[in-house]
Amino acid sequence: MLYIFFEKYINEVSILEYKIRIENIVASGNLGTFVPLHQMVKKVEGVEYEPETFPGLVLRMKNPKSAALIFSSGKIVCTGTRTKSDLKKAVNNIIKAVRKAGVKVPRNIKVQVENVVASTKIDARLNLSKIALEFENSEYEPETFPGLVLRMKNPNVAFLLFSSGKIVCTGGRKRKEIEIAIEKLIKSLKKIKAIEKI
Repeated sequence: MLYIFFEKYINEVSILEYKIRIENIVASGNLGTFVPLHQMVKKVEGVEYEPETFPGLVLRMKNPKSAALIFSSGKIVCTGTRTKSDLKKAVNNIIKAVRKAGVKVPRNIKVQVENVVASTKIDARLNLSKIALEFENSEYEPETFPGLVLRMKNPNVAFLLFSSGKIVCTGGRKRKEIEIAIEKLIKSLKKIKAIEKI
């Protein structure tokens, strides 16, 4: 886990410490070949395929715990991993499963990270009403949902903020983007005095 130390000014100068945790990596790729999904249902365990409701096949994997959508065009979407090494293992599991159905899959397929979901918790309360008033790019309806959605353009991410200090970041493609975004968010919240000492 990554530790970041941040100065905050609330009555006196103190250090705000938080850890960023990757919750989910969503990646996509293409196997470069037609995949007979009906054949996979017969030969591979742990698959769900209901073509009348959804055109893709769902493959659930245990090690690492993850899931994949596989389409007959060869397109794949993998979700549920938390590290790049687990993502690589999951993609290899997908390739093995497709090969079990008798499909020749090229050795190297290109996989691209589409979205990384990360979370952190700061040791302070967030004044969501103040944040909603100060930022146009926010949505806050406390009677419907306790979190506030805040969108950032550079880097292009979205945050889900809770008054408890929990922060969820989505939309980044690299860990560095997420680190920059969270640091920038905390600076902005500090500037409007929306971080309150517990």
